[in-house]
Amino acid sequence: MSGHSKWATTKHKKAVVDARRSSMFAKLIKNVEVAARTGGGDPAGNPTLFDAIVKAKKSSVPNDNIDRAVKRGSGAEAGGADYQSIMYEGYAAHGVAVLVECLTDNRNRAAADVRIAFSRNGGSMADPGSVSYLFTRKGLVLVPKDEDGEVDEDAVMGAVLDAGAEEVNDLGDAFEVISEPTDLVAVRDALSGAGLEYDSAEASFVPSMQVPLPADQAESVIRLVDVLEELDDVQNVYANLEVPDEVLAARG
Repeated sequence: MSGHSKWATTKHKKAVVDARRSSMFAKLIKNVEVAARTGGGDPAGNPTLFDAIVKAKKSSVPNDNIDRAVKRGSGAEAGGADYQSIMYEGYAAHGVAVLVECLTDNRNRAAADVRIAFSRNGGSMADPGSVSYLFTRKGLVLVPKDEDGEVDEDAVMGAVLDAGAEEVNDLGDAFEVISEPTDLVAVRDALSGAGLEYDSAEASFVPSMQVPLPADQAESVIRLVDVLEELDDVQNVYANLEVPDEVLAARG
């Protein structure tokens, strides 16, 4: 799991300083709006909205944009779109399984864009259920390390063990806490209660097995993931690729 986790962490770090910031902002704001529409506009009573707002703020989305998204989603302000959540499944080159999570107000556009991205980058779409069984829904919380070393594995483990955490992975410059999705709120609350900051807390898809590839083949898969992530309707992309260390280092 660590190769996948480190890759996801690298993507997260790069997203914060991404040159395509306006595109990233739009996706984070869409996430906030949908969370507010689904569970109401009060973050205290809507954990999904709370985490979406935290993630947006960590990525420097302006507070005004976040507030307006909450109002649109909750119906307090007009103008919200009718976003639908859709999961597409497919294979990248070399047999790597890919899940593509979309939030879109146009299913036909989303499907066409995802299909073109696969076909132009050595991949292919797959039937529903043919790929998703290779992934498990988990809660993931990312805890950054601090410069003075006070945030260590023992501190993180001690904070989350009784909250339902299943494992803590050292990703180099951060710790990843994995739990069942139903324990995600308890885990992030336990971290906050222990005075430990986290960068993100969200339900994610973790591969049950990974496909190891040499660097040149891994790069072709990552290119497909990059193209998919640039699509406006795509929120998250998950792949069961075991990313070689030299590829991670080059992208870090």
